[in-house]
Amino acid sequence: MTPVFDGHNDFIQRVVSAGDKGTSIWLDGDGTGHMDLPRLRAGGMIGGFFAIWIPSPSGPNDDATVAIMQNPPFELPLPDQIPHDSALPHAFRQAAALRALERTGTLDIITSAAEIDEAAQNNRIAAIMHMEGAEAIRDMDALHLWHAAGLRSLGPVWSRPTAYGHGVPFAFPSSPDTGDGLTAAGRQLVKECNALRIMLDLSHLNEAGFNDIAELSDAPLVASHSCAHAICPSARNLTDRQLGQIAESKGLVGLNYASSFLRPDGKRLPLDGFDVILRHLDHLLDTLGEDGVALGSDFDGALMPTELGSAAALPKLIEAMQNHGYGSDLVAKIASRNWIELLRRTWGK
Repeated sequence: MTPVFDGHNDFIQRVVSAGDKGTSIWLDGDGTGHMDLPRLRAGGMIGGFFAIWIPSPSGPNDDATVAIMQNPPFELPLPDQIPHDSALPHAFRQAAALRALERTGTLDIITSAAEIDEAAQNNRIAAIMHMEGAEAIRDMDALHLWHAAGLRSLGPVWSRPTAYGHGVPFAFPSSPDTGDGLTAAGRQLVKECNALRIMLDLSHLNEAGFNDIAELSDAPLVASHSCAHAICPSARNLTDRQLGQIAESKGLVGLNYASSFLRPDGKRLPLDGFDVILRHLDHLLDTLGEDGVALGSDFDGALMPTELGSAAALPKLIEAMQNHGYGSDLVAKIASRNWIELLRRTWGK
């Protein structure tokens, strides 16, 4: 089975929401969501980025919002900024939940690329502690504290403003050029993440913020879970110009499986078959090259394609790439090796 290392999931929120049952959901599954340990093992998923994320009072998975996103065009207003004092306790709960999964002996929170292979050899899932939206980080002292706790990847924003920058709205059709760039605090955050070798994630960031990080950062540019704007002109997707900048930095894009970011019509409806997914992969490969394309599912955070209903279905995606003519070496790179090499370049180990 081809090993898969994944660029983004929102599973920890499911664990926190389940309370005392959270760990058992991980170990045994409960028949809901997209991920749990049995389904990861069935699908060959050896690890990924586990996101700490603070939900807004309303979001893209609410029934009313889903109805709007099923009928483009649409432009949803950005949710309000989450105050730090509200965000921090929830972020702590999610970080603690990830540590609780580690204590089961089935998962390792890793801080080096070498540890991904080590975890796989020991039949454990390699988890990167990632933060999607930096609301829980009050200042640079707090960033250092989170780094000491294991944080190795950070997206300055989700699709709402923070003290550091501005996210893109859920909008279709739309350019990602939707607002201002990084704040002064955001520019400081980039420099401090570079110094600590924390990977900066450009997914959800608007174009002006993207440009600022491209100018300021000395690390490879990374979008952990995004798609090609040329195929699906959603504000959340990356334009060819942005893809070119990522390529120049020897960075990487993890393909998002969310149907509404894959479908050319932008509808938040199930996507059948793998043809559109392969069109996105072809486009990313044309711009980024064979070393710059990976996977970033958004499991437990978005509507999945019909054939990718859970992590257990990942072999179907691998088979589709093989049938499309991707050779075994390219499939292995997209599935896991490109992420591992990118992390080695970014973290230095």
